[in-house]
Amino acid sequence: MTAMEQMGQKARQAARELNAVSGTQKNAALEAMASSLEEQTGAVLEANDRDITRARAAGMIDSMIDRLRLTKERVAGMAAGIRSIRALTDPVGEVMEGRRLENGLEVRKVRVPMGVIGIIYEARPNVTSDAAALCLKAGSAVILRGGSDALESNKAIVAAIRNGLKKERIPEDAISLIEDTSHETAREFMRMNGYLDVLIPRGGAGLIRTVVENSTVPVIET
Repeated sequence: MTAMEQMGQKARQAARELNAVSGTQKNAALEAMASSLEEQTGAVLEANDRDITRARAAGMIDSMIDRLRLTKERVAGMAAGIRSIRALTDPVGEVMEGRRLENGLEVRKVRVPMGVIGIIYEARPNVTSDAAALCLKAGSAVILRGGSDALESNKAIVAAIRNGLKKERIPEDAISLIEDTSHETAREFMRMNGYLDVLIPRGGAGLIRTVVENSTVPVIET
């Protein structure tokens, strides 16, 4: 079994455990994630500095570096974003529509978790916390694959929010990060049938086209 398959297996198990987690528990975990991110601001900024230094050495243009850069204010904004997701109505169990058949049987369309969601995205490290929080709120596990430019930042962010999950006894593997940013691993990620239920690319047209053309997992285009 490859490292990716092991990650997928752990995420699948975490998704099953999330089925038994209440909305109140999820909200507590989201608050713990936000608090942990705030507490780990120093570590996140140190990791981001390493990404910025590497980006400058590689000749990245200033506008792209600004997209990559984190500050105390931006980390605070990420924590606030998690709390705004916490404040949303829990979608799990929501009845979308329903009707009673002539034989008296009631038929309802109800929102349920997707299971394991894969998300591929580019440079902005704030996407890491946003995506993780949204998936947890929706009762699904997530495997994140960010760009290589923000790898150190993403590792620090995920470590912080997983610590928040741990504090609330939510399975840490509900949020995972792929640290190998090679093209080979990306292709393996796009073909993890049996582990991923859906794959979501977030970024430019080129990224989305690559995922749509190469994925064997169902894709939601954004």
